[in-house]
Amino acid sequence: MPDTVIQTEGLSQRFGSQWALHEVSVSIPPGAIGLLGPNGAGKSTFMKCLLQLLKPTSGKAWLLGSDIARAGRDIRTRVGYAPEQDCHIPGMVGCEYVTYCAQLSGMPFQDARQRAHEMLDFVGMGQERYRKVDTYSTGMKQRVKLAQAIVHDPEIVFLDEPTNGLDPSGREQILELIRSLWKDHGISVVLSSHLLSDVERICDQITIIALGKVLMQDRIDRLKAQRKPTAEIITESPAETVMACMQHSGWQTTLLTNGHVQVEHGCDHLGPLVEALDQAGITPLEILQSPNQLEALFVQALETHDEPAS
Repeated sequence: MPDTVIQTEGLSQRFGSQWALHEVSVSIPPGAIGLLGPNGAGKSTFMKCLLQLLKPTSGKAWLLGSDIARAGRDIRTRVGYAPEQDCHIPGMVGCEYVTYCAQLSGMPFQDARQRAHEMLDFVGMGQERYRKVDTYSTGMKQRVKLAQAIVHDPEIVFLDEPTNGLDPSGREQILELIRSLWKDHGISVVLSSHLLSDVERICDQITIIALGKVLMQDRIDRLKAQRKPTAEIITESPAETVMACMQHSGWQTTLLTNGHVQVEHGCDHLGPLVEALDQAGITPLEILQSPNQLEALFVQALETHDEPAS
């Protein structure tokens, strides 16, 4: 497997006067990759350019070590893709549809049919596989989309909002299946989502995109290490007293505009803060745990990015 599964240099996509992607340059190693950003950020456009479903306006890109402009046909046999929109063929039953997708990747019919049933078993499709896909629930459609994306045993699979429309139980099941692709089978996963919780659950690295620009790209553990956990203390005691107490414990404090005290404590839980306040004779009315490190970095990145050129 190459050192990088995705590499781009100045990749841009423009529709009229609007940049959907603007000078995107990344180098992403194999793994479970979260492509995170708000709706309309450019995530789907980025994937479609890599998959040659859209021709980039400018820039270069390599997928699995190969130039997408020169080795597109070969790359497509090594890549799986589940788009956000339903991609089934009307009138086909589930097992026929996944078999057909396997044949499109070059498998003989008998091998394609056997592989299709194996993948439908993997995604938890029972007798529903013999029903027409048109009659499927949202959860079943998501499962069959995942099955067709991996039926040809790709080296990397792109999943665009794979938990959209699912109830909590179905969402958990789909996320667990996706997590196993990299962890248990060594298939790199690019999970595009606007839900940070989904990405944090199964990904080990993250790329944040907004308004067509990459704002952040790194391993999640390294990004989390950049920002210590914080909490907001609400009390009737003077803010100066609370700040002195926290600083005595070695924690950095900030007086917020609402009069509350923010503490960068770096602890796994709030117990040490409560103990320090108790020892100082300070009774907190409430202690609010700030967003986790990754969420805070995500919000900060969105708030501080620059507008792309028009």
